[in-house]
Amino acid sequence: MNQYAGIDVSLECSSVCVVDANGKILREAKVVSEPEALIAWFRSSGFELERIGLEAGPLSQWLFAAMKAGGFAVELLETRHVRKAFEAMPVKSDRNDARGIAQLMRLGWFRPVHCKSMSAQETRSLLTARKLVQSKLRDVENSLRGILRGFGLKVGKTTERRFAGRIEELVADHLHLERIADALLAVRAVLRKEFAAFEKQVRKLARSDARTRLLMSTPAVGPIWRSPMPVRSTIRPGSNRRSRQEPISG
Repeated sequence: MNQYAGIDVSLECSSVCVVDANGKILREAKVVSEPEALIAWFRSSGFELERIGLEAGPLSQWLFAAMKAGGFAVELLETRHVRKAFEAMPVKSDRNDARGIAQLMRLGWFRPVHCKSMSAQETRSLLTARKLVQSKLRDVENSLRGILRGFGLKVGKTTERRFAGRIEELVADHLHLERIADALLAVRAVLRKEFAAFEKQVRKLARSDARTRLLMSTPAVGPIWRSPMPVRSTIRPGSNRRSRQEPISG
């Protein structure tokens, strides 16, 4: 097992490079960025690989988890560390990146990072979607305020429930503004409905976790709370490394 491989992951196809213990390139290829395709390629190659490296990225976690489950010795590499190692590279390309990652695997000059669990990724995707809808909801409301302000109509202080009524009251005698307001208020209504659904999911998720319930027993801490200090979550069993050695995020 003196062969090492590097994978430079791209959206459609990934560049793969295999080197021996002396750094000699044994094989290179372009493989579809799908777990099944990569696993099939490595198994058909006939190499007994000691380590396979992937640079951390959006697709890398998915590929890493599948290849790990397939029995391969895969490492997820810290992006900044890889970029620093490649600074002296004269020509930047996917092929050269795969070569560089393979050499890092051979020399051991890499810093592994933790791959978040599937449940952690699902939680993050839920929070990301909620934040996006919340942001667009505020954008629509602020845009309405800005449009009306140009006509001397001031919305002023209002509540979530009274906002639509206040807008309709202000544009009652302006046919042009009525059309704009009706359209934006319809968009706002849809966003509010979907945001409420996301909020319900987040609260349900928070209630199902004992650690979150314990944190929520603290005054002013709700289901969503931005901590001023790092909080480790979804740490894999047996992982006790310092955060500088192994960045972890929930």
